[in-house]
Amino acid sequence: MPTLTKQSWSFMIGSTLFAVGAAVAIWDLGSANLTNVLCFIGAWFFTTAGLMQTILSGAPTKAVDYGTGRMFRAVWLAAFIQSVGTLLFNVSTSGALAARSIHAQEQFVWNPDAGGSVAFLISAAFVYVAYFRDRDTLWEPSQSGWWGAHINMLGCIAFGVSAVGAFVLANGSVENANVANWGTFIGALCFFFSSAIALPQLGWNRRNST
Repeated sequence: MPTLTKQSWSFMIGSTLFAVGAAVAIWDLGSANLTNVLCFIGAWFFTTAGLMQTILSGAPTKAVDYGTGRMFRAVWLAAFIQSVGTLLFNVSTSGALAARSIHAQEQFVWNPDAGGSVAFLISAAFVYVAYFRDRDTLWEPSQSGWWGAHINMLGCIAFGVSAVGAFVLANGSVENANVANWGTFIGALCFFFSSAIALPQLGWNRRNST
């Protein structure tokens, strides 16, 4: 059965694999194929965590006394959109192992990578909405969930910057390999710590009904 602890550990393992994969590229510790394999495996841990997060987030909608009478819950939207992003990273990391042409790199590596990064950014925005609906504030530095939300957003921004750096040029090279690798490395560390923060308490996720 999915649990919040299993979800957090899955994100942490996936983040570690992404960080190590990026470190291999940054400090030339191995081949590009090693980086691709580590990120490929890490993406599957992300996808597993994203699926558990969506299941644990509860019903997609809730009854309200205005409009159509129902509204989407921000916490579910955050989980679902992030889960879609993890699936896109699966496509991207799989493509990185198999792509043998510039067109394939564009279509099956960069496009889903960029799409996954956008999905993560949108998801992070809904995390703020969910937190505000639950706590009636966006300024609560004494709460670990507040720190987790901000660190998660920093990770999503870093992954977005990485996608910009990984843009495939006409000659098959990327726009800026250093930006791509460091963005992945920093983003992965942020996701690791935002998930680790949740482990001791996991409180606001459990209480949230927004």
